Amino acid sequence: MDINETIKSQLNDNPVILYMKGSPQAPQCGFSAKTVQALMACGERFAFVNILDNQELREALKVYSSWPTYPQLYINGELVGGCDIILEMSESGELAKMVKEAAKQAEA
Repeated sequence: MDINETIKSQLNDNPVILYMKGSPQAPQCGFSAKTVQALMACGERFAFVNILDNQELREALKVYSSWPTYPQLYINGELVGGCDIILEMSESGELAKMVKEAAKQAEA
């Protein structure tokens, strides 16, 4: 499977997925840590991929998403954004609404 197929598979298999540096329990940068906190506050499960473990994935995802930085949050296969966007959405309540809706659709 080529790297773009891997990305598509991860996005299809996970309604909420965060590409980040490190893991939710041990983020490797402040932006990833803040994004994880915002996601965890939504109260739903989410998948994550540590982009530091796979250089090929890290580079390919930047091209795939046309987004040069990490973390990158995807909901229902669509790029939502990075840390600043996620924090704004968290403050407005929009993030929790989107995450809960994606979780509900995944259960159906």
